[in-house]
Amino acid sequence: MWSRYILFMDIALLGIFFLQPIHVFAGEENALSAEPVQAYVPNASVVGSGVLSYAFWDIYEATLFAPEGVWSSNKPFALSIEYFRALKGKEIADRSVQEMRQQGFTNEVTLAAWNSQMKAIFPDVKKGTVLTAVYIPGIQTTFYNGAGIIGVIKDDDFGKSFFGIWLAEKTSEPKLRRALLGLK
Repeated sequence: MWSRYILFMDIALLGIFFLQPIHVFAGEENALSAEPVQAYVPNASVVGSGVLSYAFWDIYEATLFAPEGVWSSNKPFALSIEYFRALKGKEIADRSVQEMRQQGFTNEVTLAAWNSQMKAIFPDVKKGTVLTAVYIPGIQTTFYNGAGIIGVIKDDDFGKSFFGIWLAEKTSEPKLRRALLGLK
């Protein structure tokens, strides 16, 4: 009898898992909710995902969502990051500006303004924190902590530069870029 119950539960859990339209990190207080991605990215599906590691430490897992699972910089998309380590929001903002600068964005006044905006938006993160950024081309980038909105930056140049950190050909992490874009 118990074996039937266990088999039933396994099948039920598999059914629930495969019916989910996007990757959901269950069980965490600030887990990714489907609502932000589904609300702004029509027919959102995972394009790809990958883990950023330095030396022997995994820092985070990034997942890219796009309509029908096909990424285009001209259509809405979302990037979700689940952190495996504690980091200060200020450090995340500073590193983002460094990466944008490495991508070739050189307007220091604009970078300083973006840095201030990101420092006001990005929370300190801990293991299990999931932050998601949704890009609406030509309009804005909206940031979420789980399902809650934590900030908006209405600057298309910001959106292009910010997401370029992961998706541009000049990224400092080409292996992660390939994983996110589903390239081999």
